[in-house]
Amino acid sequence: MYGFEALIFDVDGTLADTERDGHRCAFNAAFAEVGLDWSWSVDLYGDLLAVTGGKERIRYFIERWRPAFAHRDHLDGFIADLHRRKTRHYLQILSRGQIPLRAGVMRLLSQARDAGVRLAIATTTTPENVTTLLECSGGADVPRWFEVIAAGDLVPSKKPAADIFRLTLEALGLPARACVAVEDSVNGVRAALEAGLRAILVTVNPYTQDQDFCGAALVTDGLGEPGCPVKVLRGSLAGSDHIDLAALEAMHKCVYTRHET
Repeated sequence: MYGFEALIFDVDGTLADTERDGHRCAFNAAFAEVGLDWSWSVDLYGDLLAVTGGKERIRYFIERWRPAFAHRDHLDGFIADLHRRKTRHYLQILSRGQIPLRAGVMRLLSQARDAGVRLAIATTTTPENVTTLLECSGGADVPRWFEVIAAGDLVPSKKPAADIFRLTLEALGLPARACVAVEDSVNGVRAALEAGLRAILVTVNPYTQDQDFCGAALVTDGLGEPGCPVKVLRGSLAGSDHIDLAALEAMHKCVYTRHET
């Protein structure tokens, strides 16, 4: 029996490295499809990731880099249509199996499922993006492993607002103390903390490795595998060399022992 009852995962950058060769390429394909000369480079996309949500990211790009375009008629409808096209391109990338799950993800999900630890997702990407990624990179039945998939526009405000985590906790019927959040970005950490989640694991990726994760209990460069250790950037694995339920239990216990003393 563990001190927590559920793991709540982010998706993009956490379950899989979807951003650089997935979402970014899909945005560029959508731009080309409607005759725009916009092209988001790897570095530019890193800057744009400060904004969560695809439609929000397009709007931010227009306001900052294409201000004249912001005055066109029916901008909201244009952005929504562009985002729908982008989603179609992204799903095609996923369906070709081009975006694998990060190392250790399936191991940890399977371990949690076998141990009776509940699984949930709290993300700003669309529900279809989530289920397609899990089906194509994990297996057809993997989406059903998750009791709650809170995704997309279900809440008024996206991360770093806490709305999506609060919705997930409500759907699980659990207090924040009973959960561990798994994130990859500072916006995700801020959202989790605002929702009362203190036991937070961050697995950084190339886009987030230099962010300031103050408030996160444990920061590593991935989940790792037995015999293939992770690099710990903040916190402690308490004797383990990879992220498993025992390592998360040690983190969870440490967080709440420290908070109560």
